[in-house]
Amino acid sequence: MKPVRHILHVDMDAFYASVEQLDNPQLRGRPVVVGSLAEQRGVVAAASYEARRFGIRSAMPMSRAVRQCKELVIMPVRMKRYKEISRRIHAIFHEFTPQVEPLSIDEAFLDITGCEKLFGPARQIAVMIKERIREQTGLTASVGLAPNKFLAKLASDLEKPDGLVVITDDNKQAILDPLPVRRIWGIGEAAAKRLQEFGIKTIYDLRNYPAVHLAAITDQAGKIQQLANGIDDRPVISEERPKSFSSEETFAKDISSLERLRDILSSQIEEVTAILRRHNMFARTLTLKFRYADFETITRSRTLGRASQATDTFRGAAFELFETWQKTRKGPIRLLGFGVSNLSETPPAKELFEDGSEEKRLRLDTTLDKIRNKFGDSSLHRG
Repeated sequence: MKPVRHILHVDMDAFYASVEQLDNPQLRGRPVVVGSLAEQRGVVAAASYEARRFGIRSAMPMSRAVRQCKELVIMPVRMKRYKEISRRIHAIFHEFTPQVEPLSIDEAFLDITGCEKLFGPARQIAVMIKERIREQTGLTASVGLAPNKFLAKLASDLEKPDGLVVITDDNKQAILDPLPVRRIWGIGEAAAKRLQEFGIKTIYDLRNYPAVHLAAITDQAGKIQQLANGIDDRPVISEERPKSFSSEETFAKDISSLERLRDILSSQIEEVTAILRRHNMFARTLTLKFRYADFETITRSRTLGRASQATDTFRGAAFELFETWQKTRKGPIRLLGFGVSNLSETPPAKELFEDGSEEKRLRLDTTLDKIRNKFGDSSLHRG
């Protein structure tokens, strides 16, 4: 018989907004959002539960949020503070198990299978983690405990805030069946509408729909029907190495000037490649992201012949992509972003007859990094 796994999904409650209310007691009980000001055309990064009562949600345009709640308190993003608390929370996770898979700054999967011998029953471990987070940070977390990742993540969302829901093989269908199909991973709004056209509205409908007919509706039939039956064999992956680094900016006013956009892109490349060097990592793929005034968003990527962490190497490739893009799609830009992926911790092998230019670039980058680390990011700019 296959042993039962015990998987936790820990999700901090309204994390950014809760941190603001923690640090400023006058904000407690008030509708608070974190993000850019409305006149800067930003979006809501996080909303307190008081703000959610007005229908305000993450990713909502700030201008709309203000219209929906006149008493709304808007706080700027303080990422350094959020990361500081996040590190403390993740340290708590590692006190109970090394099998921690971070999903974001405020949520993670934990595999606590076998930890019962040290800390007691699985539910007791979940309670201990919640209590320790509250004691050490003053914040609340919602936790789902289940035999797999899908059920654990779903469970953590059922009784927010400060919830603890346990799903087992015995009660899983009673919990799953009444829920809308949108609660299945991989089923977005468009897919849900498509399924509803065939009378598939709930998870019960989905798991009882003939498999052969479901396959004609979606190429994900097998996967989503397994999830509808509460089956998910994916392991908790504790590797924490980042998969990408990026920087992007939403502008207060749309920008049409190519020269201005190049300057912004250049700064983003400086920032991202400095992060690469700080982590002693190399990247092969770079991506540009453009969002237009009409909110259309496109990305353009290029993979280098060999991995690099040199600013000028990425600048040259990124500017080529930029020039190609601007010849094919005109119009003012609302957002510009640059990112790198396809990361490696292993330096690329030196090529035969290499001229040493990459090594020279890296020496210059390292020198500039040291100067900026000492005197600040704005202390030095390349000519």
